[in-house]
Amino acid sequence: MRRKLAAGNWKMNGTAADLAELNVLATLMPADAPEVIICPPAPLLYRASTVAQATPISIGAQDCHMQASGAFTGDISAAMIADTGAAYVIVGHSERREAHAERDRDIRKKAKAAWASNLAAIICIGETLEDREADNTLDIIAGQLAGSLPTAVTAANTIIAYEPIWAIGTGKVPTLDQIAEVHDFIRSKLAIRYGADIADMIPLLYGGSVKPDNAALIFEAGNVDGALVGGASLKATDFAPIISALAQS
Repeated sequence: MRRKLAAGNWKMNGTAADLAELNVLATLMPADAPEVIICPPAPLLYRASTVAQATPISIGAQDCHMQASGAFTGDISAAMIADTGAAYVIVGHSERREAHAERDRDIRKKAKAAWASNLAAIICIGETLEDREADNTLDIIAGQLAGSLPTAVTAANTIIAYEPIWAIGTGKVPTLDQIAEVHDFIRSKLAIRYGADIADMIPLLYGGSVKPDNAALIFEAGNVDGALVGGASLKATDFAPIISALAQS
Protein backbone atom coordinates (compact mmCIF):
# COMPACT_ATOMS: atom_id res chain seq x y z
CA MET A 1 0.00 0.00 0.00
CA ARG A 2 1.37 3.40 -0.99
CA ARG A 3 2.20 5.78 1.81
CA LYS A 4 0.48 9.15 2.04
CA LEU A 5 2.51 12.30 2.56
CA ALA A 6 1.82 15.92 3.34
CA ALA A 7 4.87 18.10 2.65
CA GLY A 8 5.09 21.77 3.53
CA ASN A 9 7.43 24.06 1.58
CA TRP A 10 8.06 27.20 3.61
CA LYS A 11 10.04 28.76 0.73
CA MET A 12 11.88 31.94 1.83
CA ASN A 13 9.76 32.42 4.93
CA GLY A 14 10.35 31.94 8.62
CA THR A 15 12.90 32.50 11.36
CA ALA A 16 13.81 30.42 14.40
CA ALA A 17 10.78 31.74 16.28
CA ASP A 18 8.48 30.19 13.68
CA LEU A 19 9.73 26.68 14.47
CA ALA A 20 7.29 26.72 17.39
CA GLU A 21 4.70 25.94 14.71
CA LEU A 22 6.12 22.41 14.53
CA ASN A 23 5.12 21.66 18.10
CA VAL A 24 1.70 23.19 17.55
CA LEU A 25 1.24 21.17 14.38
CA ALA A 26 2.18 17.95 16.19
CA THR A 27 -0.60 18.55 18.73
CA LEU A 28 -3.16 19.18 15.96
CA MET A 29 -2.32 16.17 13.80
CA PRO A 30 -4.75 13.23 13.98
CA ALA A 31 -3.61 9.96 15.47
CA ASP A 32 -3.76 8.34 12.02
CA ALA A 33 -1.90 11.18 10.32
CA PRO A 34 0.10 10.42 7.17
CA GLU A 35 3.79 11.21 7.06
CA VAL A 36 4.33 14.96 7.43
CA ILE A 37 7.39 16.76 6.09
CA ILE A 38 8.31 20.39 6.69
CA CYS A 39 10.88 22.01 4.39
CA PRO A 40 12.09 25.26 6.00
CA PRO A 41 14.81 27.58 4.66
CA ALA A 42 18.33 26.16 4.86
CA PRO A 43 19.47 28.21 7.89
CA LEU A 44 16.66 26.61 9.94
CA LEU A 45 17.29 22.98 8.98
CA TYR A 46 19.37 21.96 11.99
CA ARG A 47 17.12 23.68 14.51
CA ALA A 48 14.03 22.34 12.78
CA SER A 49 15.43 18.81 12.93
CA THR A 50 16.15 19.25 16.64
CA VAL A 51 12.62 20.50 17.36
CA ALA A 52 11.06 17.77 15.20
CA GLN A 53 12.80 14.96 17.13
CA ALA A 54 10.05 15.13 19.74
CA THR A 55 7.29 15.03 17.08
CA PRO A 56 6.16 12.74 14.22
CA ILE A 57 7.29 15.40 11.73
CA SER A 58 10.16 14.86 9.28
CA ILE A 59 12.36 17.66 7.94
CA GLY A 60 13.43 18.33 4.37
CA ALA A 61 15.39 20.98 2.47
CA GLN A 62 14.18 23.06 -0.45
CA ASP A 63 17.11 22.42 -2.80
CA CYS A 64 20.60 20.95 -2.98
CA HIS A 65 23.59 21.31 -5.25
CA MET A 66 24.37 18.56 -7.71
CA GLN A 67 28.01 18.40 -6.56
CA ALA A 68 29.16 16.99 -3.22
CA SER A 69 31.46 19.95 -2.52
CA GLY A 70 33.41 22.68 -4.25
CA ALA A 71 33.61 26.36 -5.10
CA PHE A 72 29.87 27.03 -5.20
CA THR A 73 29.35 30.10 -3.06
CA GLY A 74 25.96 30.22 -1.39
CA ASP A 75 24.98 26.66 -2.32
CA ILE A 76 24.32 23.72 -0.01
CA SER A 77 25.23 20.10 -0.68
CA ALA A 78 23.09 17.06 0.01
CA ALA A 79 25.65 15.86 2.56
CA MET A 80 25.32 19.16 4.45
CA ILE A 81 21.55 18.75 4.47
CA ALA A 82 21.79 15.21 5.76
CA ASP A 83 24.18 16.42 8.46
CA THR A 84 21.43 18.66 9.87
CA GLY A 85 19.19 15.65 10.47
CA ALA A 86 16.93 16.26 7.48
CA ALA A 87 15.73 13.27 5.49
CA TYR A 88 14.27 14.84 2.32
CA VAL A 89 15.08 17.48 -0.26
CA ILE A 90 12.91 19.15 -2.89
CA VAL A 91 14.51 19.34 -6.33
CA GLY A 92 13.21 20.87 -9.53
CA HIS A 93 10.63 23.20 -8.04
CA SER A 94 9.26 25.48 -10.75
CA GLU A 95 10.61 28.53 -8.93
CA ARG A 96 14.10 27.05 -9.16
CA ARG A 97 13.60 26.01 -12.78
CA GLU A 98 12.46 29.51 -13.73
CA ALA A 99 14.47 31.85 -11.50
CA HIS A 100 17.70 29.83 -11.64
CA ALA A 101 17.31 28.35 -15.14
CA GLU A 102 17.52 24.79 -13.85
CA ARG A 103 17.08 22.18 -16.56
CA ASP A 104 15.81 18.64 -16.42
CA ARG A 105 19.33 17.25 -16.48
CA ASP A 106 20.25 19.46 -13.52
CA ILE A 107 17.30 18.09 -11.57
CA ARG A 108 18.35 14.54 -12.41
CA LYS A 109 21.86 15.20 -11.07
CA LYS A 110 20.48 16.78 -7.91
CA ALA A 111 18.24 13.76 -7.28
CA LYS A 112 21.24 11.45 -7.60
CA ALA A 113 23.23 13.68 -5.24
CA ALA A 114 20.39 13.47 -2.72
CA TRP A 115 20.35 9.68 -2.91
CA ALA A 116 24.12 9.54 -2.42
CA SER A 117 23.60 11.24 0.95
CA ASN A 118 20.65 9.01 1.88
CA LEU A 119 18.09 11.75 1.28
CA ALA A 120 14.82 11.04 -0.50
CA ALA A 121 14.19 13.42 -3.39
CA ILE A 122 10.87 15.17 -3.91
CA ILE A 123 11.07 15.80 -7.65
CA CYS A 124 8.78 18.54 -8.95
CA ILE A 125 7.25 18.73 -12.42
CA GLY A 126 4.53 20.88 -13.95
CA GLU A 127 3.35 22.88 -16.93
CA THR A 128 2.88 26.61 -17.52
CA LEU A 129 -0.45 28.24 -18.29
CA GLU A 130 0.63 28.56 -21.92
CA ASP A 131 1.33 24.83 -22.06
CA ARG A 132 -2.07 24.06 -20.53
CA GLU A 133 -3.96 26.36 -22.88
CA ALA A 134 -2.11 24.90 -25.88
CA ASP A 135 -3.11 21.39 -24.75
CA ASN A 136 0.56 20.45 -24.33
CA THR A 137 0.37 19.45 -20.65
CA LEU A 138 0.97 15.73 -21.06
CA ASP A 139 3.82 16.26 -23.52
CA ILE A 140 5.53 18.63 -21.07
CA ILE A 141 5.02 16.21 -18.18
CA ALA A 142 6.37 13.30 -20.23
CA GLY A 143 9.47 15.28 -21.14
CA GLN A 144 10.12 16.39 -17.57
CA LEU A 145 9.71 12.84 -16.27
CA ALA A 146 12.11 11.48 -18.89
CA GLY A 147 14.70 14.18 -18.27
CA SER A 148 14.46 14.75 -14.52
CA LEU A 149 14.23 11.21 -13.15
CA PRO A 150 17.38 9.06 -12.83
CA THR A 151 17.28 5.39 -13.72
CA ALA A 152 17.52 4.04 -10.15
CA VAL A 153 14.19 5.40 -8.92
CA THR A 154 12.50 3.48 -6.10
CA ALA A 155 9.57 4.17 -3.81
CA ALA A 156 12.06 4.68 -0.97
CA ASN A 157 14.22 7.33 -2.64
CA THR A 158 11.74 9.25 -4.79
CA ILE A 159 8.52 11.21 -4.41
CA ILE A 160 7.04 13.03 -7.39
CA ALA A 161 5.14 16.30 -6.98
CA TYR A 162 2.96 17.55 -9.81
CA GLU A 163 2.63 21.31 -9.54
CA PRO A 164 0.95 23.11 -12.43
CA ILE A 165 2.94 26.35 -12.46
CA TRP A 166 -0.14 28.44 -13.18
CA ALA A 167 -1.73 27.22 -9.92
CA ILE A 168 1.17 27.93 -7.55
CA GLY A 169 0.27 30.76 -5.22
CA THR A 170 -2.46 32.05 -7.56
CA GLY A 171 -5.52 30.56 -5.92
CA LYS A 172 -6.32 28.79 -9.19
CA VAL A 173 -6.78 25.04 -8.91
CA PRO A 174 -7.19 22.58 -11.80
CA THR A 175 -10.40 20.63 -11.93
CA LEU A 176 -10.49 17.22 -10.28
CA ASP A 177 -10.52 15.61 -13.72
CA GLN A 178 -7.42 17.58 -14.79
CA ILE A 179 -5.52 16.59 -11.65
CA ALA A 180 -6.53 12.95 -12.02
CA GLU A 181 -5.60 12.91 -15.71
CA VAL A 182 -2.05 14.09 -15.03
CA HIS A 183 -1.52 11.84 -12.00
CA ASP A 184 -2.82 8.82 -13.92
CA PHE A 185 -0.51 9.73 -16.79
CA ILE A 186 2.49 10.02 -14.47
CA ARG A 187 1.75 6.62 -12.95
CA SER A 188 1.49 5.05 -16.41
CA LYS A 189 4.80 6.56 -17.52
CA LEU A 190 6.51 5.33 -14.36
CA ALA A 191 5.16 1.83 -14.99
CA ILE A 192 6.58 1.80 -18.51
CA ARG A 193 10.01 2.93 -17.36
CA TYR A 194 10.41 1.23 -13.98
CA GLY A 195 7.85 -1.57 -13.99
CA ALA A 196 4.40 -1.72 -12.46
CA ASP A 197 5.58 -2.91 -9.03
CA ILE A 198 7.88 0.08 -8.47
CA ALA A 199 5.55 2.58 -10.15
CA ASP A 200 2.59 1.55 -8.02
CA MET A 201 4.49 2.34 -4.80
CA ILE A 202 5.93 5.77 -5.67
CA PRO A 203 3.97 8.54 -3.91
CA LEU A 204 2.55 11.20 -6.20
CA LEU A 205 1.81 14.55 -4.59
CA TYR A 206 -0.28 17.41 -5.94
CA GLY A 207 0.81 20.99 -5.34
CA GLY A 208 -0.67 24.33 -6.31
CA SER A 209 -2.89 26.47 -4.05
CA VAL A 210 -3.79 23.55 -1.77
CA LYS A 211 -5.78 24.95 1.16
CA PRO A 212 -7.95 23.64 4.00
CA ASP A 213 -11.13 24.31 2.02
CA ASN A 214 -10.14 22.40 -1.13
CA ALA A 215 -7.84 19.66 0.15
CA ALA A 216 -10.51 16.98 0.67
CA LEU A 217 -11.75 17.41 -2.91
CA ILE A 218 -8.23 17.26 -4.34
CA PHE A 219 -7.51 14.04 -2.45
CA GLU A 220 -10.47 12.41 -4.18
CA ALA A 221 -8.56 12.47 -7.46
CA GLY A 222 -7.10 9.20 -8.63
CA ASN A 223 -3.43 8.52 -7.89
CA VAL A 224 -3.11 11.54 -5.58
CA ASP A 225 -1.18 10.33 -2.53
CA GLY A 226 -0.74 13.65 -0.80
CA ALA A 227 0.19 17.27 -1.30
CA LEU A 228 3.14 19.62 -1.53
CA VAL A 229 1.81 22.71 0.20
CA GLY A 230 3.23 26.22 0.10
CA GLY A 231 1.72 29.13 2.01
CA ALA A 232 -0.83 27.04 3.88
CA SER A 233 1.98 25.08 5.56
CA LEU A 234 3.40 28.11 7.37
CA LYS A 235 0.78 28.03 10.11
CA ALA A 236 -0.14 24.86 11.97
CA THR A 237 -3.80 25.85 12.07
CA ASP A 238 -3.85 25.99 8.25
CA PHE A 239 -1.76 22.90 7.57
CA ALA A 240 -3.42 20.60 10.12
CA PRO A 241 -6.81 20.48 8.32
CA ILE A 242 -5.02 19.51 5.09
CA ILE A 243 -3.25 16.70 6.93
CA SER A 244 -6.54 15.54 8.43
CA ALA A 245 -8.23 15.58 5.03
CA LEU A 246 -5.44 13.39 3.65
CA ALA A 247 -5.74 10.98 6.58
CA GLN A 248 -9.44 10.59 5.86
CA SER A 249 -9.04 10.15 2.10
